[in-house]
Amino acid sequence: MAVKGPKRHLKRLAAPANWQIPRKVRTFTVRPAPGSHAMDKSLPLLLIIRDVLKYADNSREAKKIIQTGKILIDGKKRKEYKLPVGLMDLISVPLINENYVVLFDESGRLTLKKVEEAGVKLCKIVNKTVIKGGHIQLNLHDGRNQIITVADATKAEEDVYKTGDSILLSIPEQKIAGHVQFGENKLAYVTGGKHVGEFAKIIEIEERKLYADIITLETKDGEQFKTVKDYVFIVGDNEPVINL
Repeated sequence: MAVKGPKRHLKRLAAPANWQIPRKVRTFTVRPAPGSHAMDKSLPLLLIIRDVLKYADNSREAKKIIQTGKILIDGKKRKEYKLPVGLMDLISVPLINENYVVLFDESGRLTLKKVEEAGVKLCKIVNKTVIKGGHIQLNLHDGRNQIITVADATKAEEDVYKTGDSILLSIPEQKIAGHVQFGENKLAYVTGGKHVGEFAKIIEIEERKLYADIITLETKDGEQFKTVKDYVFIVGDNEPVINL
């Protein structure tokens, strides 16, 4: 049997449900390249320029805009129109002084929120490992890795980060500019499930060995609900540490 290569096409009807694109106007749409975000958690840059921001009327115009290098993603020029742009990514257009952050709306669809600044980015720690020399590597939700240099591997006093915490990265330097710990009474942003797109405070954490931890949260209206830890993105103490 022949070995099949990666898929290069995507029909609009088969595109992720959280993409805000018309489904029946054409057969195909842009398939995002493999990258920092999964396909169902991101939008190709071309669709953002053409369908979300409405900077272009068609794909040819959108490609020309992208290829000029005037669109910045997390502070860097990106010219790949298939680039996947996902949760908490920062989109900047210096020419017209506009900045956006990628979020989910309350229907679970990917959306953009206009922000004043794009100098810092909030990232969730999804895993951490020890690398050669006893240094700590933080694996972030957007595919980045941050190395925490440890002076003494037997003590590792610099290792104050835990899985589930969030860190602030300066853009485009990618230096750690802040740290928000995961825990009770922290403000969280829900990234999946029935309450996707909502901000709520953590009331209780139920740790389980064989299954995902259950987090009880409370909205500003006093409504309580439960979700799994994977859907909880810490954004601050009482208010988000960045403009969301």
